[in-house]
Amino acid sequence: MKTATELAQQIADQELEACCALMDRDFMAGPSDLRAARRPKPPSLNEVALQMLGTIERDAHYLPEITDTIRRALEALPND
Repeated sequence: MKTATELAQQIADQELEACCALMDRDFMAGPSDLRAARRPKPPSLNEVALQMLGTIERDAHYLPEITDTIRRALEALPND
């Protein structure tokens, strides 16, 4: 059984390897790019709603007039 210190070291090593692989693959400009890639912001409520609306439109369960109105309304909102 690993100690807390050994487990923390293993997790840190895995994160370092993931960062190195990301930098090797994408050759990023600096720490801010790395931070953004490893800790992406969750999608906004508008983005999630638009993704869900896309699913509704794809599955064709609603009239296009309804989904078009919803899409225009969502796109008009600020993206917070």
